[in-house]
Amino acid sequence: MGEQTASGKQIRDVGHLADFTATPRMLYIAALAVPIAALGTGAAWALSRLIGLITNLVFYQRIDTKLVAPGAIHHNPLLVLGAPIVGGLIVGVMARYGSEKIRGHGMPEAIEAILLGGSKVQPRVAALKPISAAVSIGTGGPFGAEGPIIMTGGALGSLLAQFLHLTADERKTLLVAGATAGMTATFNTPFAALLLAVELLLFEWRPRSFIPVAAAVSVAALLRAPIMGHGVLFPSPGTLHVTPLACLLCVVSGIASGLLAIVATTLVYASEDGFRRLPVHWMWWPAIGGVIIGVGGLFVPQALGVGYDVIGAELDGSIGLGLVVGILVVKTLIWSLSLGSGTSGGVLAPMFMIGGALGALESHVFPTVGHGFWALIALAGVLGGVMRSPLTGVVFAIELTHRFDALLPLIIGASTAYAVSVLLLKRSVLTEKIARRGYHLSREYDVDPLEILFVSEVMRTDVHTFREEVTTGSALSGLSGYNPDDRGSRHQRLYPVQDAEGHLAGVVTRSALEMAVHTGSVDVPLSEFVIPPLVAHPDDTLRHIAMVMADNDIDRMPVVDRDAPDTILGMVTLTMLLAGRVRDLSEARDTERVFRIPLPTWRPDRRHTPTPDTAAA
Repeated sequence: MGEQTASGKQIRDVGHLADFTATPRMLYIAALAVPIAALGTGAAWALSRLIGLITNLVFYQRIDTKLVAPGAIHHNPLLVLGAPIVGGLIVGVMARYGSEKIRGHGMPEAIEAILLGGSKVQPRVAALKPISAAVSIGTGGPFGAEGPIIMTGGALGSLLAQFLHLTADERKTLLVAGATAGMTATFNTPFAALLLAVELLLFEWRPRSFIPVAAAVSVAALLRAPIMGHGVLFPSPGTLHVTPLACLLCVVSGIASGLLAIVATTLVYASEDGFRRLPVHWMWWPAIGGVIIGVGGLFVPQALGVGYDVIGAELDGSIGLGLVVGILVVKTLIWSLSLGSGTSGGVLAPMFMIGGALGALESHVFPTVGHGFWALIALAGVLGGVMRSPLTGVVFAIELTHRFDALLPLIIGASTAYAVSVLLLKRSVLTEKIARRGYHLSREYDVDPLEILFVSEVMRTDVHTFREEVTTGSALSGLSGYNPDDRGSRHQRLYPVQDAEGHLAGVVTRSALEMAVHTGSVDVPLSEFVIPPLVAHPDDTLRHIAMVMADNDIDRMPVVDRDAPDTILGMVTLTMLLAGRVRDLSEARDTERVFRIPLPTWRPDRRHTPTPDTAAA
């Protein structure tokens, strides 16, 4: 029994409940995440080298694996125009005859595998996705490597998990562990990768998934240092002089970033709609998208490829105004329009470049705060608006530059962009693709109202019971004479059966009684029909009861005392569980004023008001 308050109110004993549900199996999954992290890191390294190799072969006719910009020097216009077309053709053929799952930027495919495919990824995807991405980016595609590496790392985690006896949730955890390990190795941003897992991939906040993913990003960060370096990706020189005016202007920057994110997202799916109307097979779409890329590259060659050099120039403040405008217009167009063709490539690096260009343009209008400050704010804002992951955007910006003194402005800018995006656009660039396949994905998280309500708050205590020596005929005839105006009695379909001492012996259903009478077993005692019940306790949460009902395909349970399990206390049904949902709806919908400020009312002072007599006098 629970204790009592000073007023005599009984305190419910909830000692059997905990803040989180975790078992030692979590450590087993975390141990499996370690080799997966190593594989994901190796895949990220291999993809980076493969992109460098193809870029050098195509644009510089040399054998080298170092990452270089396709537009770093002037090239033959035919090469700039033709390379993306050939690359798109190769990707289309790979998708047609290899796996259609390699199309797109990777993250929607990873989300779909998690939510709809039991976190099972085909082996061919793990092989073809990085190769197709390397071909696409290496031939000038304006994409990033992070989406493909997320899909590749996730595929490696999923493949290992499929060789073991694991649940779908455990496969999901290992898939995300591989994806975030690859992302950590690509950008050296373990915290941002961990946040991306929480905000976008895991669809839960539980130790069972967080601990293994945290282990994976930690291992990936440690392994990255000796093979890919440990320095900051985009160092930003100088100090910042953040003023209240600058913080206020971060709101303006966030609004602009949110609007740009909406434009980019809309263009991607407008392009996809346009390609769907073409009278050619989708295998040819990436090649047509390559035409768009090539034409854009003729005007702004720096818009081709991953563009780390341009992002670095934006963030250190060394980029020129002409290139800023060119990147903002051309990169946005060729990225969004070509991505709609179904080619292979990621979204993060393009968003870095486009957001940085917007901020670099703002720096010519807003007051100077520091080198690359406005580019950094807009980068985080566009990322938060496009992916609807503002925390990831903030942390990404900090880890990419180590600009920890920009934390507050980044929060303001990214949160504002996020607000604009969610108010004006139903879905993000990641979830729209899933919606177009006929599925709905909600990214809102809150505490399940069934988790904070207990059985004792909704159960019925006026339960009709039977003694086990009563016959089926007598029991059913007694029910037929039950008060028809008593809604509870009319809807009770499960009846506790007690022994001679009043202890719970089992339960019998109304359908079992009717079947017994129908077959002539009228004089058979109920003891022959009772079945052992699944019971609830008054201090069980409604969420626990809902899971028990779902797992056993039942819709009502007797409630017994936890300390005296043969003492019947009441009945809980599936309908009663809706009480938690009703409370949740009420809290979200019903408005009330809790406090009122008493306002003084003026009343004339009648003590000095002249009467008619005194006035006449």
